[in-house]
Amino acid sequence: MAYVSIQYEAMKKLSNHVFSKLGFTDDESKIITDVLLMSDMYGIESHGVQRMVRYYNSIKNGRIHMDSKWEIVHETPISAVIDNNHGTGQLVGHFAMNKAIEMAKKNGVGLISVRNSNHYGIAGYYAKLACDEGLIGISTTNSEAIMVPTNGRVAMLGSNPIAIAMPAKPYDFFFDASTTVVTRGKVEVYNKKGEPLPEGWTINAAGQAGSDAQDILKNIDEKNGGGILPLGGATEKLGGHKGYGYGMIAEILSSILSQGLTSNHTHIGALGGTCHSFIAINPNLFGDPEAIKAHFSTYLEELRQSPKAEGQTRIYTHGEKEVEAYALRLKEGFPVNENTIKEMKVICDEYGIDMESYLGKLDI
Repeated sequence: MAYVSIQYEAMKKLSNHVFSKLGFTDDESKIITDVLLMSDMYGIESHGVQRMVRYYNSIKNGRIHMDSKWEIVHETPISAVIDNNHGTGQLVGHFAMNKAIEMAKKNGVGLISVRNSNHYGIAGYYAKLACDEGLIGISTTNSEAIMVPTNGRVAMLGSNPIAIAMPAKPYDFFFDASTTVVTRGKVEVYNKKGEPLPEGWTINAAGQAGSDAQDILKNIDEKNGGGILPLGGATEKLGGHKGYGYGMIAEILSSILSQGLTSNHTHIGALGGTCHSFIAINPNLFGDPEAIKAHFSTYLEELRQSPKAEGQTRIYTHGEKEVEAYALRLKEGFPVNENTIKEMKVICDEYGIDMESYLGKLDI
């Protein structure tokens, strides 16, 4: 399936308009759009504007409660539990990480766990919020159950990403990865392209290697069995048990500490129930933040300059590719799958939005 190139500013304006039509305020629409477009601009198509239709459907089927308000149900000077009451994930995520940042600036660390939420986009967005304030940022989330535990054949954990960002020069350290081999969003992208899934990504309901993206997604939605493998794959031989364990770390920080729904109990019927965590750490707990930053920057440069494997010309540190992708896509635009554009047009037509006035006439 073909792609079209879209300019950042054009998509930002269209996305803001769409989310305002869905019932969000201008400020709320800007936050949701910012999360989605950061993903696209960093080259993470799975969590970019291709997810717009997911939020549209979640509002329509009642999974996202548009009239809900989050509440702090437990709080100390360095921690809090927030009940999002099934509201939008990006909005509570933005609030929660900023609250963690405030705690960290005042008391050295901020630890927030959120329950009863919905999909919040890429975990790295929230880690970066703290990093941009000179702090170490960490965020995790659970999700609908898509990960099959090692030696199992039924999905019990979510994609359960772990994201960490820390100030450095010339590039901040930025790591954001699911604890599954791939995310559900990546399977959705293959489904839109009509391509078979690569070997080692998923298993079907019978517990055998699966390559049919549509079948895998159907099984996940209908809880039929099968799903996406943990990092390392299906067995302990290549470390699948490690990915399974990393997924459990994300689950502990999000659903267990908040006493929310674990992944296997979320997304049943109209219920969402996703849980998140947000951590901000002030480097001044350990000494001079600038000295720590300089020390870290030296090590990252040593990594980049270390000997290359045969045939390789460059070693990247985490966050470097994202910075370069953002600069290139800001100049040249970013690719959007034609099927994503078609999904967006359905939404635009329903709300009387002239998509062409934002994106121009597209030959799709």
